Amino acid sequence: MTSMVGLIVNPIAGMGGSVGLKGTDGDEVVRRARELGAIPRAGARAAAALEELAGAGLDVRLVTCAGDMGENAALTAHMVPEIVFRPATPGDTSSDDTRQAARAMLDAGVDLLVFAGGDGTARDIVEAVGEAVPVVAVPAGVKIHSAVYAVNPRAAGDLLVAVLRSGSARTREAEVMDVDEDAVRDGRLATRLYGYLRVPDDARLVQAGKVRSRSEDATADLLAAAVADSMEPGTTYILGPGTTIRRIARRLGFEGTLLGVDVVRDGALVAADVGERQLLEHVGQARSARIVVTPIGGQGYLFGRGNQQISARVIRATGFDGVIVVATADKLAALAGRPLLVDTDDEDLNRMLSGYIPVVTGRGRRAMYPVAYPRDER
Repeated sequence: MTSMVGLIVNPIAGMGGSVGLKGTDGDEVVRRARELGAIPRAGARAAAALEELAGAGLDVRLVTCAGDMGENAALTAHMVPEIVFRPATPGDTSSDDTRQAARAMLDAGVDLLVFAGGDGTARDIVEAVGEAVPVVAVPAGVKIHSAVYAVNPRAAGDLLVAVLRSGSARTREAEVMDVDEDAVRDGRLATRLYGYLRVPDDARLVQAGKVRSRSEDATADLLAAAVADSMEPGTTYILGPGTTIRRIARRLGFEGTLLGVDVVRDGALVAADVGERQLLEHVGQARSARIVVTPIGGQGYLFGRGNQQISARVIRATGFDGVIVVATADKLAALAGRPLLVDTDDEDLNRMLSGYIPVVTGRGRRAMYPVAYPRDER
């Protein structure tokens, strides 16, 4: 029996990440991202998911949108789609285009809807179709707090194949969350629940929602002090986002960028809230360099969510041994045994980072914890 799959790609999703813009909501932010040299990534990530479907030998009818909203990704994956929606302005798509496309696919009778984007895209899908059709979501945004997305693009493809093969895969409700990007740019984190989507019930291949760390201030402060006090003279340190890392910055004597990336050396701030290009310049000029990151609470991501400035190129330039992971014992315990995750745009690097990594949990304390790039091995 032929299955009808709908595909929607938000072409601008995730563009702001590598240049430090925290997202791409709004025409002015998109314009600024392009000026800074941001490169679209959603289409390539959607194509990576579709490649899994193309190689599965299933009887599938793929319907999508014209151009960068889906057609080009399908062709890249060597699939021939049917076009059911054309955006009014192909080179400048909007949230309204996403909503119209989703409704068109629902009207066409799709059995499953695949979309690539971030939290804003998930909000548009909720508004347009709600829980009327199950979805497989390909992560392509910056923050991605929502619990509807696959853990990486290849995993999204694996989910897609598994659902279509079973014909009646079990689904569950998953939260669509988003933050106020204007508040983010002011260093504040304000999140809101926008609704639910039906996703495959696979805890390993679908990411968890982000949760706030519940570690006591005293414990987190002691951890921050241990990391700050261990920094080596003359070494350049890249400090990732998050409250845990900001405590390290405060220990060094400056506020730190809550949802951005800073560079420090010899205990002093060298550059604040920088993008990939600046990070590569600092690493290239450094005698030695290290990256300090903390997992996203509840999700466990080290790279690929909210810190795309620390790109695969930056990690490779720094060296695998230059990654310092810090987390309180409570934050690790909240993962309930799930591994830490990586989802850069470099699959070889994702695999190289997998394994076990030491996590600094306090002064003189380390915990060996697994890092994974999950795929379906069934």
